[in-house]
Amino acid sequence: MPGPLNGVTVIDLSTVIAGPYASRILADFGARVIKVEPPGGDIMRYPGPARSHGMGAAFLTCNQGKEGRVLDLKDPGQRARLLDMVGGADVLLHNMRAAAIGRLGLGYEQLRAVNPRLIHCAIVGYGQDGPYCDRPAYDDVIQAEAGWADLHARTGGEPRYAPTIVADKTTGLYAAAAINAALLARTSSGVGQSIEVPMFEVMASFLAVEHLAGRAFRPALGPTGYDRVLSPHRRPYRTSDGHICVMPYSGAQWRAFFTAAGRDDWASEPALASDTARAGMIGRLYQRLADCLAVHGTGHWLSLLRGLDIPCAPVNTLDELLGDEHIVAVGLFQPLDHPTEGELLGVRSPVRFSATPCESTSPAPRLWSGSDDAAGSLS
Repeated sequence: MPGPLNGVTVIDLSTVIAGPYASRILADFGARVIKVEPPGGDIMRYPGPARSHGMGAAFLTCNQGKEGRVLDLKDPGQRARLLDMVGGADVLLHNMRAAAIGRLGLGYEQLRAVNPRLIHCAIVGYGQDGPYCDRPAYDDVIQAEAGWADLHARTGGEPRYAPTIVADKTTGLYAAAAINAALLARTSSGVGQSIEVPMFEVMASFLAVEHLAGRAFRPALGPTGYDRVLSPHRRPYRTSDGHICVMPYSGAQWRAFFTAAGRDDWASEPALASDTARAGMIGRLYQRLADCLAVHGTGHWLSLLRGLDIPCAPVNTLDELLGDEHIVAVGLFQPLDHPTEGELLGVRSPVRFSATPCESTSPAPRLWSGSDDAAGSLS
């Protein structure tokens, strides 16, 4: 069924993860997304595992629901075909640096002359009015520079990257949100606009939500860093036969847990009744939690804690996640047939719309140039 973005056409020139993830979200929401690749293809095609060259797993997942075109934008004739496509599009998305997109003649001012209604979204490493504007940027670089890697050091280890492409994917979410906002604005103004989504600023803003902390005040009331999530005792807790995630949050939940664990002395502490006092002793509470949980097995605690309505969960492996009863019941992972790659495990959008439901069921495109007519038409 047509989704909420039915009728919106997106030309996606982006590569790797941030841009393709943004356009995957738009495709999930019903937009027609045409992925335009250079003759060698998006570099993300090639990391495996894969059944065939250029069709790696991450590429298949990130580009589900899109059409494919191959154009050499350095060739004047093929660039002209892209400009023909732009004339009938709503959005153009790219992640080239400003100088590179300018050399191709595909900057916002040039494309606005072709299509005044076009929304031109550039995912860049750094805002173009700052001194880092021309620097290259990838996920690891931004994680380090924006303070993410340092958070691991604050919990007692060394600086480390998150074991997921968190800066790219967070930036992709921002880009998808910004594009939708610009589409909404266009309904009243009738004209498009240029959007800049800089990875560095996105991640700095993302982390500032809780970690600006004492520096949110002028003069500062304390250092940066949100104590609760930086506590070295905040982690999956060891049980007698494995690990478990438990998160008592309110004073009532902490009292209920300690009572169930046989620690009435801890349950009766007056500080548990005060949100402020409880926050000030959070590290000590997490250590007590760890001490209690080590006594019994994971199954015992899950049964007891769910009965008390205290948030808890098993520590799933990624393989176990695929078989999680809730994930299976909602059908998040679904079989998907690819014309050349065979049966795949697709991932539907996690978002559901009541009035405009949609499912992205088409697989990621092969690297195919097609005919001249196909490459230059949006029909």
